Amino acid sequence: MASLAEEQKTICDRVHVTPNRMKIKTVSRDDVEYTRERKNDIFKVHRNLKPELHPYQRAREYTRALNATKLERLFAKPFVGAMEGHIDGVYCFAKHPTVLTTVLSGSADGELRLWSLSTRQTEWKAAGHKGFVKGAAFVPFHNTFVTVGDDKVVKMWDRNEPEPTATYLHSSGFTGIDHHRSQNMFATSSTQVDLWDHQRAEPVKSLSWEAETVLTVKFNQTETNILGSCGSERTIVLYDIRTSTPIKRLTMTMRSNALAWNPMEAFNFTIGNEDHNLYTFDMRSMDRALNVLKDHVSAVMDVDYSPTGEEIVSGSYDRTVRMFNAREGKSRDVYHTKRMQRVFCVRFSMDSRFVLSGSDDGIIRLWKANSWDPLGVKTAEQERSLQYSKALKDKYKYLPEIKRIDNQRRVPKAVSKATKIKRIQIDSAKRKEDNLRKHSAADTVPHVAERKKPILAVE
Repeated sequence: MASLAEEQKTICDRVHVTPNRMKIKTVSRDDVEYTRERKNDIFKVHRNLKPELHPYQRAREYTRALNATKLERLFAKPFVGAMEGHIDGVYCFAKHPTVLTTVLSGSADGELRLWSLSTRQTEWKAAGHKGFVKGAAFVPFHNTFVTVGDDKVVKMWDRNEPEPTATYLHSSGFTGIDHHRSQNMFATSSTQVDLWDHQRAEPVKSLSWEAETVLTVKFNQTETNILGSCGSERTIVLYDIRTSTPIKRLTMTMRSNALAWNPMEAFNFTIGNEDHNLYTFDMRSMDRALNVLKDHVSAVMDVDYSPTGEEIVSGSYDRTVRMFNAREGKSRDVYHTKRMQRVFCVRFSMDSRFVLSGSDDGIIRLWKANSWDPLGVKTAEQERSLQYSKALKDKYKYLPEIKRIDNQRRVPKAVSKATKIKRIQIDSAKRKEDNLRKHSAADTVPHVAERKKPILAVE
């Protein structure tokens, strides 16, 4: 008797029908590529990234971004600590360009203190000047530093000596000082800009543009032969020390109190102005500001760049410290405490992680540059998690709920009230200008860009 298989084959041959066949595609993977080399390695998982296969991916990412934003605001505790010791207001700072933990401060009673940021303790102190200490600067290639004050004296100090190692006399009181990056030269500001050599008792060069008091002077740290100054006649003047001549002069509507050069973009600098704003300029074309940074409600007293050139910190007479992205117009964070008074000096630490502020109450405060950034060493897993959360937040930061939570800040009542009044004043001025333009002849009231309004003249 024939088997069942033989009968089926005979039937298929008779009717010329072939049996159904199934195609199977197998996935072939090398075990070596998908096997962990060490026990701490993560498992390699194959994932198809086609968006059609993940219809809920955007909803999941939005939820994670929202949670990450909420957690950032929950853990936003920027204040690290206070460094006490001065008995009068702190009016100037200096940071060493190669030593991360060393900071020099000067107060209104003439006292100088050298601080260690790691211990937040005083390492050295001296009665430096009679009256205000107006400026201080480290010698970048040495452990010495120079200071100036109201007493018409420049003093050079060594941290291992209680007395100054050199003294330079002048005919008028000083307002600021800065040291050259690679030469034995420093610049002081008073009735003019003076260039000094370490080995000379008198200035080697004097620079000025008409008669005015120079309020601050800063060397460009990249183009080291260029220095900038702010004057009492609302001017910003750039000098070239090779030719001993001024290059350009910019006149603004109000006075500028501070100047800082971008360490990564040699031609750009930012000034802090009495009109509550900060202005970033390109020294090659100063007829228009590159950026206008707003949010303060009183005069900006000091400004500093982070070593990366990506962020700006400013201190204001409104008792707040604000953090800015260098390419954005609004502050990303604001720092304040109940006891902090007028802020006269601010500095970034040389690792960009911390910010220092000195105020009228005699206390130096240490802040985190990122208020939510955890202190201490982070594991690789924590670092990856923070990077992933930041990427999600940047991806969805323009959505209303995330934007509202991310921008919400609590500020002192006086600052909040001043902000509302300032907004009413600005809206009123714009409305007045629009009405004037509407009821005037064509082209008699031209539109002026916001970045050109504070500029009166460029020479």
